[in-house]
Amino acid sequence: MQKISQCQTCASFLEHGCRPVVQAHPNAKVLIIGQAPGLKVHQSGIPFNDASGDRLRQWMGIDKETFYHPEKLAIMPMGFCYPGKGKSGDLAPRKECAPQWHQALLEQLPNIEFILLIGQYAQQYYLNDKPNTLTETVQAWQQWAPKFIPLPHPSPRNNIWLKKNPWFEQDVIPYLQQQVHQYLK
Repeated sequence: MQKISQCQTCASFLEHGCRPVVQAHPNAKVLIIGQAPGLKVHQSGIPFNDASGDRLRQWMGIDKETFYHPEKLAIMPMGFCYPGKGKSGDLAPRKECAPQWHQALLEQLPNIEFILLIGQYAQQYYLNDKPNTLTETVQAWQQWAPKFIPLPHPSPRNNIWLKKNPWFEQDVIPYLQQQVHQYLK
């Protein structure tokens, strides 16, 4: 963890500088692999400390205290630092982080039993998914359960996707909450 917090690999590409945001403890049983911190998270250094985090905790059926308890839940983004702003939202996660840090961090998390893959970047990396759409991958969630569960990003920017795909909250969220509660009890 200390090596990650001191990482400067992408410094020359990050307008706001390096501030890796990760939460990990060897006892954690649930792992969230997200995209990359947003500006608010970059500023606070607290993962999912924004509207996306509020929705994610709601989807998981847990409170902030449980979510931020590192012995229960680990959080590892595809890109550890805020990548900056693009034309239609934040830029994609930096591609250097996952190959450089994920395997080493996973080796420090021997008790992980349940992994939430948030967004297409995490899903393509961990599911060896051919470039399916996010919707196709999330619809096929049972293919990877119970180890992995692919989720859309909980950002308010995805409200339209959620309205177009009511099956997600009807079918996936109850299973997600059941699994989270089982592993966190």
